[in-house]
Amino acid sequence: MSGTKSGINWIGLYTIVRREVSRMMRVPIQAFIAPWISALLFIFIFGFVVGGRISSIGGVPYIRFVLPGILMMNIVNASFLQSSTAIYFSRFLRFIEETLVSPMSYSEMIAGNLAVVVVRSTVTAIGILLMGLAFGATTVQSIPAFLFWVVAVSMIFGLMGIVIGLWSKSFEQLNVLTVFFITPLSMVGGVFNTVEMLPPWLRWLAWANPFFYFINGIRHSMIGFSETPAAVGYGFTTILAVVMFLWVLRLYSRGYGLRE
Repeated sequence: MSGTKSGINWIGLYTIVRREVSRMMRVPIQAFIAPWISALLFIFIFGFVVGGRISSIGGVPYIRFVLPGILMMNIVNASFLQSSTAIYFSRFLRFIEETLVSPMSYSEMIAGNLAVVVVRSTVTAIGILLMGLAFGATTVQSIPAFLFWVVAVSMIFGLMGIVIGLWSKSFEQLNVLTVFFITPLSMVGGVFNTVEMLPPWLRWLAWANPFFYFINGIRHSMIGFSETPAAVGYGFTTILAVVMFLWVLRLYSRGYGLRE
């Protein structure tokens, strides 16, 4: 199995990226069309149906408040689905062995998979952003900040997807994180409400929810609304990304889920 070495194996990286992009493009409806249609429906529902009854929240139109959260949920789902299925099926079909015997370091293997995760999440996010701009449902206050949140969060959940993909022994187990962690926490992470709207005794749930910082961060980059100091969100997300990368690197070095 590969270990560490000097230099970067660009051919190996390109091969991994090309293979995963090819796999992704075989399911364009699942990869891109489905989240775009979902976001379009949210724009219609919250912009014209619910928005007609709730004029504003946090001092901004309701659809403008909600759309960044919808966009972040799609980023999380896209990145986790891309990496978890990639590593799971490479184990299931046993072509992961070809990668493991190649002259690539563990960091390069991880980086190759994450590159495709970031591409998928970025294309998904930009598509939703353009729809929001076209319908007047959002704005963009800072493009660099917007890209930071898209890339950083997609990396975090891309790495989480690798962990689950290495752990899973069945396709059902592959969905455990989505059902019991991603969906519940994203729904109570401030997509549809501010922290002030919660009862005082429940507000600690928001501050303890990592999704709150992701949603708050991208909302601030889009419409300028924030409920926490920017440095808190940036610092927390950066540290979490580094910790997740080191965790995955450790799993690879131990051969967890790979030596079967």
